[in-house]
Amino acid sequence: MDDEVIAKNERSSTICARIFLPERHTPHREGQNDRVPALIADLVGRHVTVIAVPGSTPAALAAKAATTKIPIVFLTAVDPVQVGLVASLNRPGGNVTGLTTINLEIAPKRLELLQQVIPTATVIALLVNPTNPTLAERLSSDAQAAARALGVKLQLLHASDERQFDPALASLARMGVVGLVIGTDIFFNSRMEQLAALTLRHALPAIYQYREFAVAGGLMSYGGNIMDDFRLAGVYTGRILKGENPADLPVQQGTKVELFINLKTARALGLAVPLTLLGRADEVIE
Repeated sequence: MDDEVIAKNERSSTICARIFLPERHTPHREGQNDRVPALIADLVGRHVTVIAVPGSTPAALAAKAATTKIPIVFLTAVDPVQVGLVASLNRPGGNVTGLTTINLEIAPKRLELLQQVIPTATVIALLVNPTNPTLAERLSSDAQAAARALGVKLQLLHASDERQFDPALASLARMGVVGLVIGTDIFFNSRMEQLAALTLRHALPAIYQYREFAVAGGLMSYGGNIMDDFRLAGVYTGRILKGENPADLPVQQGTKVELFINLKTARALGLAVPLTLLGRADEVIE
């Protein structure tokens, strides 16, 4: 899914333009969050009608800092009030509104689900993107608390470049890590197939938030629906283009959670998934 910039020309007909320039294309999806403010500033300079930044908290914050006039639609896993995107969920105020997913809130549950499949695990790793500290710090804190409650040690793993994935995962065996929770981040969203393939190559049971990870060969996924999330962000963007004020559009909160288990991968890893867990799954991939 490409990021879209939606604008209107001088005669008010709607234009939907994609940015494809390789050196500037969606830096938040490349783990290059330090480049986001310059990209946002460029969009503001083009006087676009709406800036939609689905999936990227750094981009949403950069957009809010760059303009108080152009409407902004975000899709984020963090509390938008807490990070300063909006004044309140019901009455966002200003020029910013959007949607929140439940994926960050339920991140500790992914650790619990993974431990149910590998109950003898004593060390489990959490992969986070250090260039997105708003998410990385919250993920680390919540996962550490969950790990203590489960009686396992949590090993933090950092990656902000796809070239870091393979050596990072290769290092886990030396640390005694037998399972991996992939933290919420748009950079990892855009690398789900690659991450799934690498976890299989390293014989590492892993869980992420979206179904696409399990379909690609990852062991499990537990979270919202990425297509639904982006569709709802598009709906809000369309309503603003039709003249609605973002200040009057309440922040929508996602509540739907889905569990997907790749049984073929479980067998390849020599894992026996508990029947109770299989019974809870929205889909078992065989």
